[in-house]
Amino acid sequence: MTLATLTALAAYAFITSATPGPNNLMLMAAGANFGFRRSLPHMLGVGIGFMVLLFCVGLGIIQLFDAFPMSHRILQVFSVVYLLYLALKIARSAPPAAPDTGDGSKQTATAEPMSFLQAAAFQWVNPKGWVMALTAISLYAPERDVQTLLIVTFVFGLINFPTVSAWTILGTQIRRLLTSPRRLAVFNTVMALALVATLYPMFMR
Repeated sequence: MTLATLTALAAYAFITSATPGPNNLMLMAAGANFGFRRSLPHMLGVGIGFMVLLFCVGLGIIQLFDAFPMSHRILQVFSVVYLLYLALKIARSAPPAAPDTGDGSKQTATAEPMSFLQAAAFQWVNPKGWVMALTAISLYAPERDVQTLLIVTFVFGLINFPTVSAWTILGTQIRRLLTSPRRLAVFNTVMALALVATLYPMFMR
């Protein structure tokens, strides 16, 4: 891979990783609801999970869609349903911790941060992730040799983690403004609606 191609790949990886999408919106919501530290498994799941998806796509898993067209439609339907479920979950999120009520009991949170495995598995039903992976392989590893695939995967991994970290940090900064349950509820509702809005391109096909 030439230096010019590598530079173009890095630019593509940065633009696609940094722009709004399901992963980044959920990480911003996670940062606001749970803080940076508790969101680390979610962040790592996004980064490593996408690298696995990207490499598998390059190895030829996309050929299954050519052989079984219905599988692509099933994946799209499942993606929509799961994203709607996640949006509802975000909208109904409660503060991650509540103070002692003074009567010996504590209120408990109704939401938990996404785990590493959940975030990694989500990449397989993330519409934006599939578009990113297919485009990256088509443009920068068309011959799909293992060496080039490893380079493309490594570049995305190198760039992805800082970008998703930035979105999580943005959420933690916004958290300072969410000083009341009402503000947090409004924020979570907006994030849920934004997540649903990411499905727009899929419905326009």
